[in-house]
Amino acid sequence: MRAPTQERREISVRGLVQGVGFRPFIYALARRHGLAGLVRNDAEGVHIEAEGPQEELERFLREIKEEAPPLAVIEAVAWRLLAVREERDFRIEESREGARRRALISPDVAACEDCFVELFDPADRRYRYPFINCTNCGPRFTITRSVPYDRAMTTMAHFEMCPECRREYDDPSDRRFHAQPNACPVCGPQVRLLDRFGHELHSKPEDPLLRAAWLLRGQAVLAIKGLGGYHLACDPFDDSAVRALRGRKARQDKPFAIMARDLEQVRELCRVEPEEERILTSPSRPIVLLERLEVSGVVEEVAPRQRTLGVMLAYTPLHHLLLHDVGIPLVMTSGNRSDEPIAYRDNEAFKQLWDIADFFLIHDRPIHMRCDDSVVRVAGEKTYPIRRSRGYAPTPLGVAESFDRHALACGGELKNTFCVAKERYAFLSHHIGDMDNYETLRSFREGVEHYCRLFDVQPELVAYDLHPEYLSTKYARDLEETGLPTVSVQHHHAHIASCLADNERPGEERVIGVALDGTGYGTDGAVWGGEFLEGSIRDGFVRRAHLEYAPLPGGAAAIRQPWRMALAQLLALYGEEAVLKLPLAAVRQAGERNVRLISRLVEHELNTPPTSSAGRFFDAVAALVGVPGSWRTTYEGQAAIELELTATDPASQGYPFQLRPEGEGWVVETREAITGVVEALLAGREVGEISSRFHRTVAEMVVAGCQKLREAGGVSAVALSGGTFQNMLLLGQVIGLLEEKGFDIYRHRRVPANDGGLALGQAVLADRVIREKEG
Repeated sequence: MRAPTQERREISVRGLVQGVGFRPFIYALARRHGLAGLVRNDAEGVHIEAEGPQEELERFLREIKEEAPPLAVIEAVAWRLLAVREERDFRIEESREGARRRALISPDVAACEDCFVELFDPADRRYRYPFINCTNCGPRFTITRSVPYDRAMTTMAHFEMCPECRREYDDPSDRRFHAQPNACPVCGPQVRLLDRFGHELHSKPEDPLLRAAWLLRGQAVLAIKGLGGYHLACDPFDDSAVRALRGRKARQDKPFAIMARDLEQVRELCRVEPEEERILTSPSRPIVLLERLEVSGVVEEVAPRQRTLGVMLAYTPLHHLLLHDVGIPLVMTSGNRSDEPIAYRDNEAFKQLWDIADFFLIHDRPIHMRCDDSVVRVAGEKTYPIRRSRGYAPTPLGVAESFDRHALACGGELKNTFCVAKERYAFLSHHIGDMDNYETLRSFREGVEHYCRLFDVQPELVAYDLHPEYLSTKYARDLEETGLPTVSVQHHHAHIASCLADNERPGEERVIGVALDGTGYGTDGAVWGGEFLEGSIRDGFVRRAHLEYAPLPGGAAAIRQPWRMALAQLLALYGEEAVLKLPLAAVRQAGERNVRLISRLVEHELNTPPTSSAGRFFDAVAALVGVPGSWRTTYEGQAAIELELTATDPASQGYPFQLRPEGEGWVVETREAITGVVEALLAGREVGEISSRFHRTVAEMVVAGCQKLREAGGVSAVALSGGTFQNMLLLGQVIGLLEEKGFDIYRHRRVPANDGGLALGQAVLADRVIREKEG
């Protein structure tokens, strides 16, 4: 009988294949097929040399894709023939960095079921050890300093493994084989409980976690060092504790998140639908916005006037132990002062949080890169990201067309993320925050440098927002002075491009893009935000329609004080003297002095730019009907959010409006709608009814604008983007009405519709601009 043909193949596997148990998987697979050779990490992914019968090699290649570990994402498998060496064994070799870095780093992964069982097993040597992990779970991105992903390249490098941990680490058949953060109570990181002055607490119970749980049940506020930074925690059922946290953090109304031990606890607080359960229990463990139960017992101050609670499940062993010991869910909000990035270095945490937290639960495993919690919700039974960060970043986003050159996109000002891109990958960063102070700018700079180093991106192109005063824009312009090509991208063009890239649509596909948000610098110098665009990524976008311009009295002051927008709309409709006579609560609250002040600002165009912003349109109506956040907002979008919360059942008909031809496009007139709101208030209609009709009005405006554009240009696909589409009532009605009219609809699914997804759109559009210039 003829002997089978022997071959040796060099196999390269690219994708998310480091830190996910891929090498032990390859080792076991090779042994199953009787193959000799080796496997190791390199700077491009995983390098394999396999030798054996040709038929077994073919099966081996096929099963690499079919049976890959659950956390692995294989992007490409390539192979070539090598000379046969007649080896007998298969081995795992040490990693090699190589000249190019193409390896992808896994996001941080929630504790797996196997580790969870060991954590609470008194017979296990890692019983109650807060840093238990294995190849299938644990920290990744936040501890990684460089690639390849090996212990020496992480913040675990200075923890020398004990003999037992080393045995596990070196055993290919062990679940902890080459688990880089592998540790135990003998050799790994340790937890300590300190007071706000840095003094360690030694009183009983001696276990810092048991002591911390006892303090939390006693109204204390704790700063807790987690995976990507510090949280601030307290008892959500104790009004005094929550009020203390709000007062110290100077966070008046913005909701706090809650961390629960398990789904049973979550169901005591909220309704949980199947898709929400799937997301809650996924390895990413984001905060999920859930419908709040009236009988939950959570004090109102946790999420003032909200119908939802942001809830996440415990995702680190430390969290599991703490939630087990305390016996109740906990408020778990970002450990920072308002408007600053999350604290992640111990010394900075004490400086930043010493007058907020009573005690600090810390550990000595350094965090290399801060990473805030992700936030998602479910819309139409599909995931709808609000903030993409821990558990998702830095997973690359596949795009339909390769980037011509390495690119850096700097994002916007609010909810900033940046994006580095090369080849078929866009690496959208973790959440940076609002770019309005030096600390956030420093976090942004550190993040850009880290991503470029991790993914071997050497920017040859820099994209930025048109707004000249954004810190991200100034950062890009500084790079321009070093000789790097730069491209400015209009804000709403970037929004629509982001939605298309998010859906992996080809560059030539033409769409109607509807971008609704609060603020974006327009090409005419006005403040845009209610935009109907037409075009494609390849050809760019043209503004075809927009909401009617309204004055923005006081500029940024009108964003913080929505009553200014209400008065500006009233003055445009009725005139100054008539407004003073209107029997409206908004006018009485503003008073004659403010009415006349706004009238002068508008009349003389003093610091009063025109705006087509949908966000300011919502603000005006919110102030007219008198929602609590409409006098002075304490967080972005508050007035519009609270207006949505007042709405009753969806209305079947909105207020009147007109589309007025202007040039080659249309203007969506808003005055009749404002008049309808005023007349409803004067007639004594309920606020809930008015809010519902207003939401229906905006949805009908969107559909009417899309119909006009389709009639003119024949385009039937619509991309929806911008922060206003985080309004679930509006989004649902817009999608429903567009579907009735036969439109194809693209909405965000991997990146946020808000400015957290902006950088992705900037990157793909800037790449197109450079191609055009060079083509």
